[in-house]
Amino acid sequence: MTPGWREFFNRLLTPNFFLKPLLKTDELIVPTICLYEVFKKVLIEFGEGEALQAVALMRQGRIIQLDSAISLAGAKISYQEKLPMADSVILATAKNFEATLWTQDDHFSGRKGVKFKSKR
Repeated sequence: MTPGWREFFNRLLTPNFFLKPLLKTDELIVPTICLYEVFKKVLIEFGEGEALQAVALMRQGRIIQLDSAISLAGAKISYQEKLPMADSVILATAKNFEATLWTQDDHFSGRKGVKFKSKR
């Protein structure tokens, strides 16, 4: 979901794709690694004030800590599917909570449990 958050906070949101899931905060699962990625990206592009506001909005969802079960599941996904660490942890978190992963990252295209829309 991190690319969705980035798009949301960069004001480049594809309205019909990310808006609905991001605004359903009662159903929203936010892995802590997404907090890291979004805070860093917004910090670089817009400054600390905007980055803190972004994280405050994200924290309206359910924050999921990286625990040992998700870590090991993420490592297995990374190994089997050749995904980078952050992406495999995000996917493992979604699978753990039977949640849909919404993304525009190309390497998630066609995967079960993923709602994908190309950036193009």
